Amino acid sequence: MRKRDHSVFTNAASLLICGLLAGVVVAAAAFPAVAMTGLAAKAGAETFDKLPTELTVKKAPQISYLYASDGKTPLATMYDENRRDVPLKDVAPIMQKALIAAEDKRFYEHNGVDMNGIARAFVANNQAGVTTQGASTLTMQYVRLSIAYSATHPQDVVAATEDTSARKLREMRYALQLEADLTKEQILEGYLNIAPFGNGAYGIFAASQVYFGKHPRDLKLEEAAMLAGMVKAPSDNDPTTKAGYPAAVDRRNWVLDQMVDTGAITPEEAAAAKAVKLVVKDKRTPNGCVAANKNDWGFFCDYFYRWWMQQETFGATPYDRERRLKSGGYSIVTTLDAKVQSAAKKAVERNVKTGKKEAMMVAVVEPGTGRVRALAVNRNYKLDDPEHPKNKLSSNPAKRAKGIRGTYPNTTNPLLTGGGDITGYQAGSTFKMFTLVAALEAGYPLATTIDAKPVYRSNYIVEYNSPAACPGTNRYCPKNASASMAGRHNMWSAFGKSVNTYFVPLQERVGADKVVEVAKRMGITFRASNDARFANNQQAARQWGAFTLGVSQTTPLELANAYATLAADGKYCEPIPVQQIRDQEGNKLDIANPRCEQRIKTEVARAAVDAARCPVGDRSATSRCAGATAGNVRGIVGKPVAGKSGTTDGDKTASLVVMTKQLAVAGILADPDWADTTQRMGHNEPGGVNHAVYQTLRDAMKGKEAIEFTPPSGKLVNGEQRSIPDVTCQSIDTARSRLRGAGFDVDISPTRVNSRCPAGTAAGTSPDGRTIKGGPVTILVSNGQSPSDGDGPGGPNGPGGPGGPGGPGGPRPPGR
Repeated sequence: MRKRDHSVFTNAASLLICGLLAGVVVAAAAFPAVAMTGLAAKAGAETFDKLPTELTVKKAPQISYLYASDGKTPLATMYDENRRDVPLKDVAPIMQKALIAAEDKRFYEHNGVDMNGIARAFVANNQAGVTTQGASTLTMQYVRLSIAYSATHPQDVVAATEDTSARKLREMRYALQLEADLTKEQILEGYLNIAPFGNGAYGIFAASQVYFGKHPRDLKLEEAAMLAGMVKAPSDNDPTTKAGYPAAVDRRNWVLDQMVDTGAITPEEAAAAKAVKLVVKDKRTPNGCVAANKNDWGFFCDYFYRWWMQQETFGATPYDRERRLKSGGYSIVTTLDAKVQSAAKKAVERNVKTGKKEAMMVAVVEPGTGRVRALAVNRNYKLDDPEHPKNKLSSNPAKRAKGIRGTYPNTTNPLLTGGGDITGYQAGSTFKMFTLVAALEAGYPLATTIDAKPVYRSNYIVEYNSPAACPGTNRYCPKNASASMAGRHNMWSAFGKSVNTYFVPLQERVGADKVVEVAKRMGITFRASNDARFANNQQAARQWGAFTLGVSQTTPLELANAYATLAADGKYCEPIPVQQIRDQEGNKLDIANPRCEQRIKTEVARAAVDAARCPVGDRSATSRCAGATAGNVRGIVGKPVAGKSGTTDGDKTASLVVMTKQLAVAGILADPDWADTTQRMGHNEPGGVNHAVYQTLRDAMKGKEAIEFTPPSGKLVNGEQRSIPDVTCQSIDTARSRLRGAGFDVDISPTRVNSRCPAGTAAGTSPDGRTIKGGPVTILVSNGQSPSDGDGPGGPNGPGGPGGPGGPGGPRPPGR
């Protein structure tokens, strides 16, 4: 129906009569004895005439829907009020007729204020001496609700709903103006979308879902009558309660009678509808991540929520952003791939079941987009009930002694993604990748050869005589997981076998601060304050010798995304949980687009991947692999793969990253409640991290194309090698001159080493033998003291880390 014409005379008459009657009716409601006085009528008319006429109708809060990556599978819903606006055409006509019959039979006959209704209310209330009837039209009710939702102050909400003469007059005035501006259909649509229906359902869409599990277009007569009867008093007429059910039936039947009176239905139709037993679903719409469609999706949902709360696009403050999410009516297609998530969760539970204190954490990221495809862990995403706790006492002895419970089997902590108190876990030798990349960027080719010693003594300073130091010194002395790993290695073999005494001197040549900077570019955030203190101070970072061995904390998500950067030929993409966001009007928001930039040169990334194929049993035409720490992965996944394993001192954590061109999977096995756990975390043994990672990738890659990594080419494979002049026992000036004359970038070590050479002369160089053309060479300065066995130049020369064993407070990883 089109908007009715409103002539000047009709509106003027309406305003005059409303003003006069309003005063009388309101007075009758409050003071029946004085209702007929002329003073009341005069006051009402004058007050009414001065009321504002402009009503701003703000959109009521709308529920936001989250979907899996297919755009169809429901993931979660988030709301302050469960409401989803629908156009009137999507509401069953019988529902529209039922509401009009129940709330305002003369809806299509009045101009917003029903003169007959006002008069009828006045007579009834005056005779009763109290308020027994109201005169609110459906339009006036819509005005009342709109004012409440448009309020910016709690007192405005109270004023919009309190039973006062001022409120009634304001509603009448606004109702007349609203009817002049909107069609009857627009008003009816607005009311249906804003009205409360109880049980957390606001608006007809939510009500249809909660009570009948269907769309409002599909409502039947008896269902529509029940819903129409609820808006007057949702709590009293609640069919889901024992006391409210009979009232709801009676109210439904009353509405059916009213529909007969209006001619909407026949008496026979009413009788048939009354005979239908009222059956309701009582299915409240789930709200938040703890009520995600599947429990294991809750951890991804939580990651999405934390991501949203960081986006300034959705508001200046966290409060504003949360309100936008829970009231903005967004349709959000997340990046969660239900198939990949299922593969990850099954792989996790297959190896370490929920209930175990060790957490098997697996994250999956898509290279080239940063889209997070899965987050799985052997935990239930839920808060443990403090009254009836299911969580076991903490594995941390200090906390257990105080009766503090752990995070297993139930937790909502962001174990896989970090945040709050979760700063991450040491990932061991997976961090050697950052040294490898930094070395390639500095011009060191994959063929760079280092004679890896059983123990390596460095110029990095650690605490004197600490477990990480060479005996009787303050020099860091890392060793390998096995003595058999010593010998001459290039990057392929050293990465494949995870040789600590190759990568520590390689980092020493490149500069630990350069390695840390690469890690930052590839997405490592250094959440732990101890790590951040070194990572954010270049001078301190230069002394972080154990960094290459993975003493810094990270999360499975960060680790997967760092390696995904290399699979994408050096294109770093910020991890993102969304791939499409539409607002209420259907507009796409750009914030869901991938945020990527080239952070590693393509050739460097390809060379790094070439070396990374060795640890997982794969190779290219250029690879010179010799040994693998997880050599069965290639055969199990059945696609071209690259990756790296990692272990920390005492096997307190175990890690594995494996990637194809399409997916990067990182797994960390650790105890989130006690970093110094005495439990040994394994790799290939039953319950080890390797199984969960490669099983996830194997199952996630089923049906996907096998895409080869592009092998590297040019100087990054073999480079241009040059011999380093032997300057042993020569003066520092002479040594510097000879080395510079050979084209090397020369530096002088700030610390002196044991040597048979005279004090102050060159004890040797690091590296010695051969290195890349124009590469850095450090002159080692003699202290004049004869070295002990295995010490001095050519002996254990290993960088350490400041502050303790292996790094700032961290253990010395065995390097696997």
